[in-house]
Amino acid sequence: MSSFIVEGGHRLSGSLSPKGAKNEALQVICATLLTPERVVIENIPNIADIRNLINLIEELGVETDHISENTIGFKAENIDLNYLSTESFRSKAASLRGSVMIAGPLLARFGRAMLPKPGGDKIGRRRLDTHFLGWQKLGAVFEYDSLRRCYDIQVPNGLQGCYMLLDEASVTGTANIIMASVLAKGLTTIYNAACEPYIQQLCQMLVKMGAKIEGIGSNLLRIEGVDQLSGTHHKMLPDMIEVGSFIGVAAMTGSDILLKNVGVSDLGLMPECFRRLGINMTIEGDDIRINQNEIYEIDPFMDGSIMTFSDAPWPGLSPDLLSIFLVVATQAKGSVLIHQKMFESRLFFVDKLIDMGARIILCDPHRAAVIGSGKFNCLHATNMISPDIRAGIAMLIAAMGAKGVSMIQNINQIDRGYEKIDERLNQLGAKIIRTEN
Repeated sequence: MSSFIVEGGHRLSGSLSPKGAKNEALQVICATLLTPERVVIENIPNIADIRNLINLIEELGVETDHISENTIGFKAENIDLNYLSTESFRSKAASLRGSVMIAGPLLARFGRAMLPKPGGDKIGRRRLDTHFLGWQKLGAVFEYDSLRRCYDIQVPNGLQGCYMLLDEASVTGTANIIMASVLAKGLTTIYNAACEPYIQQLCQMLVKMGAKIEGIGSNLLRIEGVDQLSGTHHKMLPDMIEVGSFIGVAAMTGSDILLKNVGVSDLGLMPECFRRLGINMTIEGDDIRINQNEIYEIDPFMDGSIMTFSDAPWPGLSPDLLSIFLVVATQAKGSVLIHQKMFESRLFFVDKLIDMGARIILCDPHRAAVIGSGKFNCLHATNMISPDIRAGIAMLIAAMGAKGVSMIQNINQIDRGYEKIDERLNQLGAKIIRTEN
């Protein structure tokens, strides 16, 4: 098990750029299965989850060529559907939650998919009803194999376009239904669709491949099915969660950092929410500068009540950002309520922050009240184990802003979502050592 040894209390300076968006990469890489022609994707992050997904579709028959470190060509001409019935597929797919998005393209192009119960972060119940209900409306039928813990999904009469109102604006659910719909017969109307930038990017890539999609960027999509899709070249967005993470690092360590090429127009409410937290940041074109020389003060609501940050559908805050907001609030002036609506286990890592001296009250599985200390390096070092990607990066931010030397174990969780995070932060002046236990 790998660990980080983190010496806290160091101010950082310099510039860095976010890598490509992990959540977008999972979608657009799966979308390459929709065509036998070559698809080139640029700005792919070199992280564990993406490497595992690429390995999985290679086993399925997709040919890949690495044009450069972050640009890969995909050609899904010779797909072996028999691989879906193997133990190797079930094992690899079950260990990666993003593998669920293989099913939509396979149903669209081949009329069959297998779906093991997917893995991923242990952050609470993560149901797949939106995916299943959408496919069922399009004409798919399911048979669950309880022995192998796997769904066998087939389309006996072909996918047929229809109207559907999604039970929740699920990002992965919307992506999976879109990918199934682009090759379905007739018109598919999806209401209450997710409209995050990742979904917009997926739709724009599919349109370049020949799909007919209207309403991109809204929660009402109309998709006219086509007979086939062609190849294309697609460039991914920078990862907004990395952008938020680096803002958190700069704030927590009282640093001067320039984040370059962040995709400002695709950040939604995130910059404004950081400002409400008291973070001193300026937008310079497509760059963001954080210069946190003084401790930051939380801005209460206009009526004087305590500030609340909660996750919400786009353009609201992503649930992936709330762990970062929580840890940054520990040394602000003032108090804040963090309300994690989507996942009931994502706030449980706060016990480690409490061990570090943070003043946090875990009200229930979804809410935590943070009483900021109003000073830098208010936390003290400790040993921690990362339970998931976002808690892991929050622990790293806390350790960088704490007094003393901390150890964070199980950092493979952080590696799943952040490319060479220790090397990139060390270039700015951090003191992070990677060890193999």
